[in-house]
Amino acid sequence: MEMIAAFDIGDKRIGVAFSDPFGEYAVPSDTYFRTGNFKVDVKAVAALAEGRGANKIVCGLPLNADGTESVQTQKTRRFIEALKAETSLPVECEDERYTTREARNDLNFLGVSVKKDKRKKAVDSLAAAYILETYLQKSKRRADAMKEEREDYDEENNIVELIDDEGNSLRYEHLMTFEYKGEWYCAFTPVSDAEEAEDDEEGDEVVIYHLVGGENDETLEPIEDDEKLDEVFAEFCNQYEDFEDADEAASLEPDADGE
Repeated sequence: MEMIAAFDIGDKRIGVAFSDPFGEYAVPSDTYFRTGNFKVDVKAVAALAEGRGANKIVCGLPLNADGTESVQTQKTRRFIEALKAETSLPVECEDERYTTREARNDLNFLGVSVKKDKRKKAVDSLAAAYILETYLQKSKRRADAMKEEREDYDEENNIVELIDDEGNSLRYEHLMTFEYKGEWYCAFTPVSDAEEAEDDEEGDEVVIYHLVGGENDETLEPIEDDEKLDEVFAEFCNQYEDFEDADEAASLEPDADGE
């Protein structure tokens, strides 16, 4: 669960919005009226986020239409840097160009008729929600792209995810499935994030499982007997040499835990 707090930082008011507990959509919350005391305002904003149990803070960064920075940008950056020093929560910035204008237009479209002060509060909190919505959409696109990239990598490199008895997901490269004495076995080597990032070859550890069950209910079971494991591993090396370098196969060692 990741609740995110968002702030639209102005000279007089700060719009506030929060995501749902799963970090999927933004909800306008309230407007904080600045006191004129910079430190007090920073502490108050940090307390708003922490008090709602937020895991992260996103602040709107006002930029010119062409993306350059203005005096207001520098004021906002100063506030954001002070906020980072005040809270232990991660603080990120999101381009807030046009969010206030969009908030006003939406209020007009919806026919919201309120007093001037209340309308400003509604605009500020809605602008904060738009800032957060933009951030969430970008995060989702990045996550989808990373997922697609990983899936492509997994398919290209024969990477599979196995679930252990404790429910942990473990990533392995599938080396081969082979038959020995009428039974079938699967050989894997663990894949670490560092190895994947560097596109290294598989490590020097091999995990071999006994493939049991029918076509629709196959499961992988560890080989508990050490002598049988050594025997199956030797057969794996013999067969592995048929399509890999003999030196590489000889350098592999069975898992120390007896798998």
